[in-house]
Amino acid sequence: MSKLSTRHIYTSESVSEGHPDKVCDQISDAILDACLEQDKYAHVGCETAVGPNLVVNLGEITCKNWNKINSQTIARQVVKDIGYDDPAEGFSWDTFNYVTSIHGQSPDINQGVCRERVEDQGAGDQGMMFGYASNATPQLMPAPVIFAHSLLEELTRLRKAGAIEYLRPDSKAQVSVLHEDGKAVKITTVVISHQTRDIPLKKIRKDLIEVARQVLGKTGMLSSHTEFFINPTGKFVIGGPCGDSGVTGRKIIVDSYGGVGSHGGGAFSGKDPSKVDRSAAYYARYAAKNIVAAKLAEKCEIQIAYAIGVAKPLSINVSTFGTGKISEDKISKILTEGKIFDFRPAMMIKDLGLTTPKGWSYRKSCNYGHFGRKGFPWEKTDRVDALRQAAKLK
Repeated sequence: MSKLSTRHIYTSESVSEGHPDKVCDQISDAILDACLEQDKYAHVGCETAVGPNLVVNLGEITCKNWNKINSQTIARQVVKDIGYDDPAEGFSWDTFNYVTSIHGQSPDINQGVCRERVEDQGAGDQGMMFGYASNATPQLMPAPVIFAHSLLEELTRLRKAGAIEYLRPDSKAQVSVLHEDGKAVKITTVVISHQTRDIPLKKIRKDLIEVARQVLGKTGMLSSHTEFFINPTGKFVIGGPCGDSGVTGRKIIVDSYGGVGSHGGGAFSGKDPSKVDRSAAYYARYAAKNIVAAKLAEKCEIQIAYAIGVAKPLSINVSTFGTGKISEDKISKILTEGKIFDFRPAMMIKDLGLTTPKGWSYRKSCNYGHFGRKGFPWEKTDRVDALRQAAKLK
């Protein structure tokens, strides 16, 4: 009896660096970067909120030489880099009002995190974190979210280069992909909502469809039936923090896997790596990606759970969705042994160099997904041979 074919359409979205929530993520992470430059043991939980002509910073920061860090200067530089430079739009780097309310980290939390022996460092919070990888794309990521990110990366490049002079910083993209038997085969729908100057919609749609065809045409998945929706409301001139308020950490699905797999609920940006919301999610992606790269499975999702102040994970769960070359129990055992991957907070931080970024920054991780992009240590596939040896695969 032949196996029945399965078909489904999956959709993921991306948001640009000018989206209000992403403005906040970048300011929070730029402040984190500044703190780690001063003190690699800094404890940072920095939140940002934006609205019309307003940026607010608040949170908990304990950092040596904090007095040398000017959070307002950092915030203005981030907004300038993004491209909000027109006061007439109601939000500009040189005119927004700035408010800050930042205080030191709670000593109750600190006593659970800090230990005499570094390797005994406790988790900065309780919770569960997930890492995911699949062989759907060369980046070992789900196809829909990678396609959506690639669209906005190119539109941002064109905006900043002045190639499409009427584009403004705020935008979203959404891509729907038909899957057959679990494999991405065709792009069915593309949605782009992009802030612009006030010009005819016909030109905007023509230009942005052309860009979308150039970017997504490389996938080989566009067809004559692919639908394009460009600024479907008819007009998108009022945007950024004037069109909608923004807060750090509100784009957790855009930041991770586009809705594929699971999410523990914790955001990444504005948090130093003692917060396992960030470091364990990065490390779980690192492990899952190496498992898929080692061909132990076509898809892999790892869940890690922690208790605040406790170094050793409470649990490590592995799911390969029926694609494993060895059992999930065996993969779990390889992970829990701690010989190839060590999920204790201090060891994850050391393994990936999370307190001493070299050639990358937390601010750079904010845009177009924290995963599936080159240059970040959690994207390395340097444990493939060790995994195959442990799994006894030739």
